Amino acid sequence: MGPSEVYFTDMHSTSSLNLLKKLERLVKAAGFDNIDFNRKMTAIKVHFGEPGNLAYLRPNFAARVAAMVKEKGGKPYLTDCNTLYSGERSNGPDHLDAAFSNGYNPLSAGCHVVIGDGIKGTDYREIEVNLEYTLKAMIGTAIADADIIISLSHFKGHEQTGFGGALKNLGMGCASVGGKLFQHSGNPPFICPKNCTGCNICVINCAHDAVHLGDDRKAFIDNDKCTGCGQCVAVCQFDAARVLWSSGGDTLSRKIAEYAYAVVKDKPALHVNFIMDVSPDCDCWGHNDMPLVEDIGIAASTDPVALDKACADMVMEAPAAWHLREKDKDNDLRGADKFRIAHGNTDWNTGLHHGEKIKLGSLSYKLIRI
Repeated sequence: MGPSEVYFTDMHSTSSLNLLKKLERLVKAAGFDNIDFNRKMTAIKVHFGEPGNLAYLRPNFAARVAAMVKEKGGKPYLTDCNTLYSGERSNGPDHLDAAFSNGYNPLSAGCHVVIGDGIKGTDYREIEVNLEYTLKAMIGTAIADADIIISLSHFKGHEQTGFGGALKNLGMGCASVGGKLFQHSGNPPFICPKNCTGCNICVINCAHDAVHLGDDRKAFIDNDKCTGCGQCVAVCQFDAARVLWSSGGDTLSRKIAEYAYAVVKDKPALHVNFIMDVSPDCDCWGHNDMPLVEDIGIAASTDPVALDKACADMVMEAPAAWHLREKDKDNDLRGADKFRIAHGNTDWNTGLHHGEKIKLGSLSYKLIRI
């Protein structure tokens, strides 16, 4: 089997060929026209952006892809799943408010916007994969039920996995709250007694009879029964049910790859990475720092592993932004690992190698310029 094809276009545009037209030409070259969209539910997975962070993808890109799907007779919708941490995207209503405020709404997108794992992050399907860490992945229902997956990913740094691209957008971004808990922690959730009001919502929503109220009207978790599904974390409105953040970056990266495998299992899929505004941290933060490199371009492939590897290589080969070169202005850091400079304890290769190991994709690629 030969190397996977990764298609790439740079950021240059003209009056007759703007970036939206270049995007359309790119995804068609990467295999869009080979997919049968007719009457198929097509999940366009994007990150709607945490309010205050301005590095997220412009909604115009998603709108153009949605229009292309409609032209093929498909039924597109934009989707993202709720966050594990407490914030402005941790439940369906707030998440939609954040998406709408960042320009992701039915009017601008030309299609519906759907929160993938429902109102409280508990709406998911279990997809059996039987991999090293993951037996069954908890994938948001609106994504698991899709016939076709298209991922549009902002390629940037990440404080735990080195970078976030297609694998992160698929694996972490499509997981329910419980799936995110599984990836981030090897331990069951716990109750912070001082925050617990005894409202009983966690007890009612635990499907495994693992959460109970004590004589003091404080919840507690029976770890012998707890499956780590994250339901209690998702429904608690008082930050009493919490996560013990313990998974190291390497383990997290491997789990993300396995969840990405579950998302695209037995489905046509196409992945697009936007190598622009390459901020050092994830878009889940309510701010974005200065980019590590100048804008490079857009890449697409049916192979998410090869796509992420190609994008990482392009960032490595690019000159670093001026603020990374202040101590040595004569060294443009071409070939240097920009992600390790930003986060010295990360190794972005881990998830890619695991992705190849589980046959999600290939590290070998051929870059085709469009």
